[in-house]
Amino acid sequence: MTDAAGNALAEKGLPEMKGWLLKWTNYIKGYQRRWFVLSKGVLSYYRNQSEINHTCRGTISLHGALIHTVDSCTFVISNGGTQTFHIKAGTEVERQSWVTALELAKAKAIRAIECEEEEETETAHVVPSQEISSVVRDLTDRLENMRTCYDLITKHGAALQRALNDLETNEEESLASRTKIVNERATLFRITSNAMINAGNDYLHTAEVQGHKWSKMLHHEREQRQRLEEIIEQMAKQQSQMEQAAVLVRQNKPVPSSSGAGTAGSLVTSDEEMEFFDAEEHGYSGSGRSPESPDRERGTFILKMNKRRSSSEDQVEGHLEGSSSESDEQKRTVQTVQQVCLVSAPRVASGGQGDDDDVDKALPAKQSTDSIYGRNWNPELIKKRRDRVPDKPNHPISLWGIMKNCIGKDLSKIPMPINFNEPLSMLQRLVEDYEYTEILDYAATCQDECEQLAYIAAFTVSAYATTTNRTGKPFNPLLGETYECDRMDDYGWRCLAEQVSHHPPVAALHCESKNWTCWQEFSMTSKFRGKYVQVNPLGGVYVQFPNSGRRYSWRKVTTTVNNIIVGKLWVDQHGEMEILGSQAAQGHKCILNFIPYSYFSRDVQRSVKGVVMNKDNEVKWVVRGTWDMKIEIAPVLSTSGSASSPTYTTGEFKLAWRRRPAPPDSDKFYNFTILACQLNEEEEGVAPTDSRLRPDQRLMEQGDWDESNKEKLRLEEKQRTERRRRENEAEEAAAEGRPYPAYEPMWFKREKEEGSEEYVHVFKNTYWEAKAAQKFEGCPNIY
Repeated sequence: MTDAAGNALAEKGLPEMKGWLLKWTNYIKGYQRRWFVLSKGVLSYYRNQSEINHTCRGTISLHGALIHTVDSCTFVISNGGTQTFHIKAGTEVERQSWVTALELAKAKAIRAIECEEEEETETAHVVPSQEISSVVRDLTDRLENMRTCYDLITKHGAALQRALNDLETNEEESLASRTKIVNERATLFRITSNAMINAGNDYLHTAEVQGHKWSKMLHHEREQRQRLEEIIEQMAKQQSQMEQAAVLVRQNKPVPSSSGAGTAGSLVTSDEEMEFFDAEEHGYSGSGRSPESPDRERGTFILKMNKRRSSSEDQVEGHLEGSSSESDEQKRTVQTVQQVCLVSAPRVASGGQGDDDDVDKALPAKQSTDSIYGRNWNPELIKKRRDRVPDKPNHPISLWGIMKNCIGKDLSKIPMPINFNEPLSMLQRLVEDYEYTEILDYAATCQDECEQLAYIAAFTVSAYATTTNRTGKPFNPLLGETYECDRMDDYGWRCLAEQVSHHPPVAALHCESKNWTCWQEFSMTSKFRGKYVQVNPLGGVYVQFPNSGRRYSWRKVTTTVNNIIVGKLWVDQHGEMEILGSQAAQGHKCILNFIPYSYFSRDVQRSVKGVVMNKDNEVKWVVRGTWDMKIEIAPVLSTSGSASSPTYTTGEFKLAWRRRPAPPDSDKFYNFTILACQLNEEEEGVAPTDSRLRPDQRLMEQGDWDESNKEKLRLEEKQRTERRRRENEAEEAAAEGRPYPAYEPMWFKREKEEGSEEYVHVFKNTYWEAKAAQKFEGCPNIY
């Protein structure tokens, strides 16, 4: 394997490398020898060199990829989503050669894409009439120069021809004199010819540059027109469907749902490739009760469940190694669909009639005015904090003027003014996930794994409570930016978040309480589609209960912001969430379906439905509710029906989570909750990289938006300058053949997650000691 290092080549400024390496395939076959090729910012692999021209086994783009060294010979390349390569080299030198080349190729790819985006931005903002007039004048001048050169070439060519004729026929003058005249004429002809060549090259270069620019302009306009036509066509279809539905409603006729989830899914304008199912009938409102059995609740919904393939099936698949666009775990997972029916058992006579009254009686018996779980806070120990931020000023802006040039681009690559932001960073927004941690406090007391998992499901849903009317975009964190939130006095937890990567943007967060520890790594892909923005979160969330040794993990669902251009902005959450137990909770899982919004669905909008299963895949608890208001859970008493269409008889539902009411006049200050208002409150003794010290964010909160926009541009340019410095140093190190250390976060380190092949950033447990001693010497200067 000594030929694996290869030779580092340079083609169009992008390094190339090729050679043999070992790639992890699956648990059956382990590491297999593959031929890897690094070219133009893309790493590809083949079974052998003969496959290069026809069969590529997998590729991963280095732009936005994470490159991590595991040991002396092993390294991992991941794009933060479904593509992950585990690669092993023969020697440490060989591994370092590949890692250095990959890091250099990544930096070059990022720079090339940014240059292209800057060129597209400049192209999109030119005035066509002025551009055309200027180009026509320039080409006319250059063409006139070529005509002048042509006339001179004709003149001097004729003179040279006469001198040559005189050299043969004129015998009166000496040979030396005639030769001198020929040389003078030839020199003039050569100078004129060179001038003609230069003028032609200038004309050709200008024509090619402008032709390339005009071609991009034409392509840009064609794409915009096509997308606008699609938007108009879709809006026309929706209007027609709504008119038809309105007519049926006026005639007291049921709205047809023959198109099923496809219609609903298209109205939600979510990912076209995902398949969503609307509930046929909701089972937790008064209208959901069966007329035949008034004391029994009924409800049905579709449940999609993932099932791992057997080892024999995996072994068969191992003989046909497909594209690596899917992870090994995804390849071993198949999906089944169940039509679930819920039936509530007859209730024992009670005094309450309403659902909420019955639910409140099932809650833990504690006192509180803040939470349904009744945390007993001591007001004397709670720090006095603010309960609002300055009102949002009214600064009008041309939305279409900005958005029309952003269609189809990654949201994180669009230079947005702060008019679309809210005065919080993404790190602070992630901390809002822990507003309802009293659910985790209560879950820590549960002895039964399935009941504990049901409460964890309620906690995962509560993280979306504020997204219904929070349409502002958080500030993108700078590389090395941190945020600490110490709420041990009231919420009973403290957490730290840090932006650990810039390409791709990745944030790591660690939150700890005396009863549980939670950590997550957040990244995302986002696209602006003209009518809506779709955000697909990447990375996992983990929670561990040290007293019981149980641990659970999950991934967040897709978020869609609709009516970007026309109408009122509104947010929807949709997709499937799978909460998996590990360690002492191994084998337990919860499947939650976030049902997409549908104009024509008879189900309650923003609804969430799911089940909790034990190690034997038996459903033990049922979860239902809405992600913007409340979640109820109930134990399953018995199961009947077929495996594809089971019926679960449940006990009495009890309230697991309920959203706190919004502060008065919150619509005037970005629809913030009380916790959100307190996140950016100034505090002494924090790290110099803390989000509360970010000047553009602070200026926006104070209402000085013009200065905030200037500061935002300054900080972004400072970050780009620092990145270019590191890229130049990496290139110099690569040219000298020495390794260049990758960026290392201050408070987190990247480690392999227990029980999986994934790598996540975990807390070093050094921040709080550094804060107590006020030792922040190693923090970067980012502001």
